[in-house]
Amino acid sequence: MTRSAELAGGEVISFRTDDGVDLELRRVGPADGPAVLLVHGHGVSSEMFALPEIRNVTDVLADAGYQSWLLDWRGSSRLPHNASGHPYTFDDVALYDLPATVARIRAEIGDRPLFVVAHCIGALALSLSMTGGLLPGLAGVVAQGVFLTPKVSTSARVRVLLGSELLGSRVSHIESDFRKVGLWNRRTLLYAALSRKGDCPDPTCRMVHHGWGMGAKLFEHDHLDARTHDRIADLFGPIPLSVLPHLRQMELAHAVVRWNVDDERYAALPENALDRADRIDCPVLLLAGSRNEAWLDSNKLCYEVLSARNPGVDVRYTEIPSYGHLDTFIGRGAALDVFGHIVDFLDETSARLA
Repeated sequence: MTRSAELAGGEVISFRTDDGVDLELRRVGPADGPAVLLVHGHGVSSEMFALPEIRNVTDVLADAGYQSWLLDWRGSSRLPHNASGHPYTFDDVALYDLPATVARIRAEIGDRPLFVVAHCIGALALSLSMTGGLLPGLAGVVAQGVFLTPKVSTSARVRVLLGSELLGSRVSHIESDFRKVGLWNRRTLLYAALSRKGDCPDPTCRMVHHGWGMGAKLFEHDHLDARTHDRIADLFGPIPLSVLPHLRQMELAHAVVRWNVDDERYAALPENALDRADRIDCPVLLLAGSRNEAWLDSNKLCYEVLSARNPGVDVRYTEIPSYGHLDTFIGRGAALDVFGHIVDFLDETSARLA
């Protein structure tokens, strides 16, 4: 049995957050190895770390002696919240999902080291949670694409603004999968307009590839294995428009900020995560593809800002030549080009902890 097959049929741990949302964890790898929590981006799921058609990151981590814990937080396409759940912001992920996840893993692993590898929106929420002091004692963090200083292109900023203002009151979410929209649906024309860019004949690929109409490529198309490309519709789920105002506010500030500033329930989260970066108490590796059109040079900017403002934080930056954003995990060659950087960081940090 391959590790990917083991993961697909492995144990699923369900748990509930303090605000009543049901989440899921899956684990794979050596039972006594250091633990690595894998946090996916928005509109995808933990499956992005476990694609059976390629040598995926859980395979590489297991071979290096690490136990992977794959989280499906409330933005997962495996869960119903994006399409039918109550509206949420990334404050909820930072305040409820991630602390509950870490507590659940620690209950299983005891005092073994716990690392986090987070992608995209998962990394944004992680930075807010960490700077709120809600995840103390992590062994180390890898943030892919973005972390504390989100930055997008001008065209993407305008599209996010228009999307949240013009569509937010009329449409609750945007489907990724054209099969769920079809030719005779009130959203068909919207889907056609948002998926018009690109040369791929698959409308779902065009929609996802160009960021659900936001205009920024999410991956380098040629980096995908053909089998991954053929099931894009199964890997990506709906995108709720309720999160766009929070995302827009963060990008305009070029910092991760709290949305619920007047709600005492969220008082543990900093209003601006950069102002509390001194609470980051573990080494951080910032990864980014050199062709990342989703977040541009956000992580390079983050490295420069943290190095200048918080020299006590152990932060480093690594750029992956020719890679975009999501292909750093789902690309057919990521095991050779990307995952070694992650393992080297985990190994170096583990050696310092020993």
